[in-house]
Amino acid sequence: MANDALTVAVLGPGGVGGLLAALLSRAGHRVICLAGEETAGKLAADGIEVRSAHFGDFTARVAADTELREPADVCLIAVKATALDAALERLPAKALGEEGLVVPLLNGVEHPALLRERYRSEQVAPAVIRVESTRIAPGVIEHGSPFAELDLTADTAPRARLEAFAGALEWAGLRARVQDEESATLWAKMAFLAPFALLTTRYGVPVGDVRTLHREELTALVEETAAVGRACGAATDPSAALARYDAFPAATKSSMQRDAEAGRTLELDAIGGALLRAAERTGVPVPVAGELVRRLTPHADTDSRRLTADG
Repeated sequence: MANDALTVAVLGPGGVGGLLAALLSRAGHRVICLAGEETAGKLAADGIEVRSAHFGDFTARVAADTELREPADVCLIAVKATALDAALERLPAKALGEEGLVVPLLNGVEHPALLRERYRSEQVAPAVIRVESTRIAPGVIEHGSPFAELDLTADTAPRARLEAFAGALEWAGLRARVQDEESATLWAKMAFLAPFALLTTRYGVPVGDVRTLHREELTALVEETAAVGRACGAATDPSAALARYDAFPAATKSSMQRDAEAGRTLELDAIGGALLRAAERTGVPVPVAGELVRRLTPHADTDSRRLTADG
């Protein structure tokens, strides 16, 4: 498999974006990290340090700036959903170029429509990533899961170019594949992510405790989320989602739980709110999800008016 050099911009070099930036740089690609002035300066000077039992411990050199100023083959968007609008100012469509792909790795299912308002539809290739990776300091990434897997979608973007990028990711050590159905791919992750994020954050415990102490609630929430996914046209399988919970390392925490512990803004609207809005549109009852979102809303620093289906 060829590993032709690419220029890859990474908007949001945190736990996920920083890990991908470092792995792609180590594999020989030009990587430009887009961040605030202080973080960009540190990354440009010191690179990105990765601590990982799976990928090894290493430091990768990267370029960094506060805004994209040259064409890129791919731009990975790895910011939190709560920061997306402001972060996109660092990624002008004109600078990206006519051929640059925009690959968002955000949680939720509503962001592709927003991105297609800003960039050409054929440039936007939503993706999902399964990984546990945390930024413990600017430019220092701790990768904790024994895997890192990406699914890229080719509903509107050229499949050949996505296949080439998937090959670059594989060469860098990740598992990557190109899927044909965007909705199915995003909802397959949502069927796992929404219960994981909501329950670990609600009870302040890792996934091992959720799947044992709160098994009944977990099962009900997985079934609700899968039903909404099916109503949205995705063949979501609740048994597959439950099997993934059982296979995860017991100490795994969701990113929403980590945000709650650190006092950061929660992605409650992008995950729980999006689920409730989809349920309302499709007429699927989601009482367990609704109750969890209501309980978490007072603790979320966000616009709670969007969170519940009934406003």
